[in-house]
Amino acid sequence: MSEPQPTQPQSLLSIVAHCDNFSVSEEKITPGGEKLVSWRLTPDLSSPVLGLLRPCVVDQLKLESSNVWNFSLSGTSESISFASSLDTPAKRTRVMKEMCERWRDTGLWPDQIGPKKWRAEMYPIFRNPFGKRDAPLAEDGEVETGDDSTNYAFMMERAACALVGVVTYGVHMTVYEGGPEGEFIGNGDELQGYRIWVPKRARTKQTWPGYLDNSVAGGIPSGLGIFESVVKEAMEEASIPEYIVRKHAKATGVISYFYRTDAGWLQPEVEYVSSSSSGGVQTSYLLTIQLLELPEVESRIRAGLFKPNCAVVLIDFMINHGLITPDNEPDFLEIVTRIHGRFDYDRW
Repeated sequence: MSEPQPTQPQSLLSIVAHCDNFSVSEEKITPGGEKLVSWRLTPDLSSPVLGLLRPCVVDQLKLESSNVWNFSLSGTSESISFASSLDTPAKRTRVMKEMCERWRDTGLWPDQIGPKKWRAEMYPIFRNPFGKRDAPLAEDGEVETGDDSTNYAFMMERAACALVGVVTYGVHMTVYEGGPEGEFIGNGDELQGYRIWVPKRARTKQTWPGYLDNSVAGGIPSGLGIFESVVKEAMEEASIPEYIVRKHAKATGVISYFYRTDAGWLQPEVEYVSSSSSGGVQTSYLLTIQLLELPEVESRIRAGLFKPNCAVVLIDFMINHGLITPDNEPDFLEIVTRIHGRFDYDRW
């Protein structure tokens, strides 16, 4: 696959807008003219809305067992929900697992859940996407307590989440050297400003092959908490030992954006953001990445060479470190509010 080509320099706001490129209208009509349907947890119209369903998914669900799905598709508040009998997280998890695997095996939507896109990784789904993360720490989703009072609702295959428009969650850690005052490194030289660890995604990646990436990034799977996901990804992706991450990584905030793919799939995403000074760590990962001065990082962001959400994470890093300010960035307020949105959730 060919390498991504640099664009003419773009504004930082346009880079953010490429990632946060979808908003929900009052009528729930997409730019492509599709009418979205609310996906609720239960048939009760006061039940939490979990996601947004495209017409092609609604049509497919109509072919499924009536013992599994409840349809309310007349009137002004159209919705589909789990049947009332699916009243525990484990029951819902089993239904979603069987259905999504069957859709994959019969060739439905191969661009999203085909064998080459399938992740074999379960994601927790929550009633309130902004609420407590209280999913059980068990990867198979088969923990059956009979308790359906938690914010956690069920688990489902990662690749299938965009089919039903649910909020998903990830972690990003930006590893850097230097700082505003400079920092001495191993050979005694002083760094003026920041240098960022910047890897490039493999051409064989399922998504955004060949683009520049954040130092460490990944989804938060079922069975792991937020910081434990950072520890896991740091070791797997960057060979950074656990003790280094626990000593140097600091949570710095969260970003959110609503991304609509070129194929029309909806991906509202939350990324928990942290940063870490390199701490003098020596790793084989350094042989495979670039150490880029921050002005070069910004130049490549503006050229569209970073995976879109990684570009937004790095913009957030520069804001948090006082490098992008209201005085030097005319779109500062628009940028900050766009990367801390709520997905127009009240309209779901």
